[in-house]
Amino acid sequence: MRDARMMGSWVLALFLMAMFLWIADQSLFPGEGRNIVFPMLAEKSEYYLFEPTGRLAVSLLEVLAALLILIPWTRRLGAILGALIAAGALAAQFVWIGMALPTPDGKTDGGGLFYLTLALLVASLVLAVVHPGRSGGNASGPQSYYGR
Repeated sequence: MRDARMMGSWVLALFLMAMFLWIADQSLFPGEGRNIVFPMLAEKSEYYLFEPTGRLAVSLLEVLAALLILIPWTRRLGAILGALIAAGALAAQFVWIGMALPTPDGKTDGGGLFYLTLALLVASLVLAVVHPGRSGGNASGPQSYYGR
C-alpha cells in the first residue's frame, strides 16, 4: 500500500510541478497575447496592482510551490501552497472574470482555464492527502521513506 501511495505521490507531484512551472513561465515572460488574465483582473477589479505586481508575486509563488513539491519532505507544504494558489485563482475567476475567459480574437476559451485551475486544486488536495509521510520509529531503519 505504501508503494502505491509513493508512486501516486510522485505522479501527482510531477504533474503539478510541470503545470505550475508552465503557468509561471506564461506569466513571468508574457509574449504577445500570452498573458491576458492579469491585465483583465486589473481592469475589471480596478485593483491596478494585479498587473504587474500581482502577476509577478503569483508567478514566484507558483515557482516556489513547484520546488517544494519536488522535494519529498516538503511535498505536503508545496501541495498546500498550490491548493491555495489554485483556490485564489478560482475565486478571482468567479468574482471578476467568469468561467469562460475571453481571448484576444473575440472568442472564449470555453472554460479551459477554469477547468485547468479546478484540476490543479483537486490534484494539490489529493497530493496533500496521498503523500506518505515519515514512518514512525527509527528514521534510519528500512521503513524510512526519506533516507535520513
